[in-house]
Amino acid sequence: MGGLHINESFNGKFRDECLNVEWFRTRREACVLIERWRRDYNAVRPHSSLGYLTPNEFINQLPREAISTAIL
Repeated sequence: MGGLHINESFNGKFRDECLNVEWFRTRREACVLIERWRRDYNAVRPHSSLGYLTPNEFINQLPREAISTAIL
């Protein structure tokens, strides 16, 4: 059930902060702006579900074994 909450949270933020704010004139522009938002979301923004770390910080603080197991 926790994964469902995370997906709903992401979808809500994506809609509120990206889709509802931007006016995409072309498909290419949409791709660029959405990718920019996604990178910010995954690299810069702290997440409460990760103890207010960014996803990158969270991954970097895990032991190497945990990362390789999680990827498989």
